[in-house]
Amino acid sequence: MTNTEIIFTFLDEKAGQEQGYYLDGIISACEVWLEGKEIPHVDANVTKEEIRRGLQLAILKGMKQNAQPHHQMTPDAIGILVGYIASKLVHSKEEVALLDPAAGTGNLLYTVMNSMVGAASAFAVEIDDLLVRLAAVSADLLEQPVRFYVQDGLRPLLVDPVDLVISDLPVGYYPDDDNALNFEMMPTEGHAYSHHLFIEQSLNHLKPGGYGLFITTVNLFESDQSELLQTYLKRHAMIRAIIQLPDSLFKHVSHAKFILILQKPTEDMAAKGAPDVMLAKVPDMMDKNLMAQFFRKIDKWIEEM
Repeated sequence: MTNTEIIFTFLDEKAGQEQGYYLDGIISACEVWLEGKEIPHVDANVTKEEIRRGLQLAILKGMKQNAQPHHQMTPDAIGILVGYIASKLVHSKEEVALLDPAAGTGNLLYTVMNSMVGAASAFAVEIDDLLVRLAAVSADLLEQPVRFYVQDGLRPLLVDPVDLVISDLPVGYYPDDDNALNFEMMPTEGHAYSHHLFIEQSLNHLKPGGYGLFITTVNLFESDQSELLQTYLKRHAMIRAIIQLPDSLFKHVSHAKFILILQKPTEDMAAKGAPDVMLAKVPDMMDKNLMAQFFRKIDKWIEEM
């Protein structure tokens, strides 16, 4: 078996022996591994990505058993793509600070951190206690330095400005109108969209010149509140790229998403005005030649920025 399969089998067997929820059993299995009481028999050169993928498979199995709709993991293909782009955007930095304001189990965050060439540290915000516990033991196993905040990601964050924000944005209405009044994108009537507020929250915690990479719905700029979003972005951000993801990654075309790349402008950038926006569509990810062409396009775009 591969290292990933060995890790999944180890976690699966240990979790199955525990009474109660499978996901709690995964946490217990990880703690046993971290304490050195029992460990999976992997190769000495096991990589962080192999560990992450083994964990991901076990967590996915647990989520299917519990069938909790708000517990969704970003597909690996998307995470790896975001990680590639993110690493290229900050390739010149020796140390990179990241933030995921809606981290879930941390799978997307760790995929991106594993892709970094230099040192990376992160802040992860998640309101669900179970997901935070899963994310925390995963960070320990991956030896990734992450500080966790168990709270609503749209509440005030005691987080220093970061170089990168990455997030698979929660979509829908934000129910806390009182807190939403602290945001520019609170509409005059009705509830604000949580995905809009997460973009605003993210930009508030980016360093000037820093980037936000957001996985979001294709109708982002076509909703009834899109004018609020566009006005806000004109004031506070530069849209660098809109990258359409393949429909094949989603069960229904109506669930399709794209990657929105924003940059928080420095004073010099703001004076120059809005740059050209790269519009691209990811090809069939199973076609190596087409993907190689796509990555060359990404590389050229970043070189010319």
